[in-house]
Amino acid sequence: MSIFNKVLFIYNGSAGQTETDRALAAVLPVISTETKELKVVQTEEAGETKKICLKLGEEYDLVIILGGDGTVHEAVNGLAALDKRPVLAILPGGTCNDFSRMLNIPQNLKKAAETIMSGQQVPVDVGKVNDDHYFLNFWGIGLITHTSSNIDENQKRLMGKMSYFISALRTVKEAETFHYKMKTDQGEYEDEAVMIMVLNGKFIGSNQIPLPSINMDDGLFDVLVVKESSFGAFLDLFSLNSPDINLNDAETRLFHLQTKSLSIETEEVLDADTDGEIYLETPATLEILKHHIHMIKGY
Repeated sequence: MSIFNKVLFIYNGSAGQTETDRALAAVLPVISTETKELKVVQTEEAGETKKICLKLGEEYDLVIILGGDGTVHEAVNGLAALDKRPVLAILPGGTCNDFSRMLNIPQNLKKAAETIMSGQQVPVDVGKVNDDHYFLNFWGIGLITHTSSNIDENQKRLMGKMSYFISALRTVKEAETFHYKMKTDQGEYEDEAVMIMVLNGKFIGSNQIPLPSINMDDGLFDVLVVKESSFGAFLDLFSLNSPDINLNDAETRLFHLQTKSLSIETEEVLDADTDGEIYLETPATLEILKHHIHMIKGY
């Protein structure tokens, strides 16, 4: 018995032909047996996924994206703007596949397809930036942006997830502080930082940020400010679930709050990283759209 009447399957055609053929062979037989009508679309250029989702999204019950974080980001920017939004599912076809991890989607493609066909539909919050851009996972400035910019594409192809770690190590040595002003539901803040992350998901570069309060369906951003570029600060960052870390301590190298909306200004215009894509900048106004889209989650 078919679970979905109409399914739109979009895959990133920029990967190598052999790799693409192998991926499609793993997932399409699983998906096709559980759908009445399946439309398969291959994209060839940046921005095409967003256009397809905007144009066709309201006609389908389910949209499945086979691609990496950038392709998923495009899909969300197309679907979030629609009045009638289909369910969205992710087949992890990139290097890190961060939000698929948040959804408990297996990283093996065949198992991921089986999970999508048998998984649960859950409401997911979506971040909105400056009234016309959307994100699922995070928005950030400072070190997070420099890390993405410094990734060597050849190294990324050869080393995969490790390339993000190597870029982060290289970037930490060069990071400079910036002055910011931030208005939130909790109050106004002004200070120096090397990085500000506005989080809806808890995986970045496939690494989990161990902050227990991060949830994709609570209607709140988790805002994390890293005040200094030091080994100790980043040790704190990945030890946030430790009882030894007190984020309310004035001397801590990290600052955390939750808010439904915020605005950020910086003395100098800074590039912003949005789900791994760098095309926005400061100043920025962000708001959370609670339960704006439904997605498939694994059990």
